[in-house]
Amino acid sequence: MTALVLVVVAVGGGVGAALRFVLDGVVKARVTRFPLGTLLINVSGSLVLGFVTGLGEAGTLAAPMVAVLGTGMMGGYTTFSTASVETVQLLRSGKTRLAVLNGLGMLVVSVGAAALGLQLGRNT
Repeated sequence: MTALVLVVVAVGGGVGAALRFVLDGVVKARVTRFPLGTLLINVSGSLVLGFVTGLGEAGTLAAPMVAVLGTGMMGGYTTFSTASVETVQLLRSGKTRLAVLNGLGMLVVSVGAAALGLQLGRNT
């Protein structure tokens, strides 16, 4: 890894985090009962990361670009820790069904999105 790739991965992480912040804010302004923003972010990020990884595995995208877009941008964009905290907050507020839906649902749908993205990337 070169110093340039490291810097660009870091910049990509910042861009991904900014995108997450904006999208989550837009969704939270409309939906307050359920952390839909985090769900959309993690599912879409899993899909994109799978796609980028698939492109890299197929040789369509160079390894440094996979690192920038995957590790950097999608690493900054997705957020497992926020999803975990929001699930605990739902549990603490007595919203057990929503907590289970959020925790397990996000995991299942995100893994499915990642698998779809990998398949699409490999076949492109």
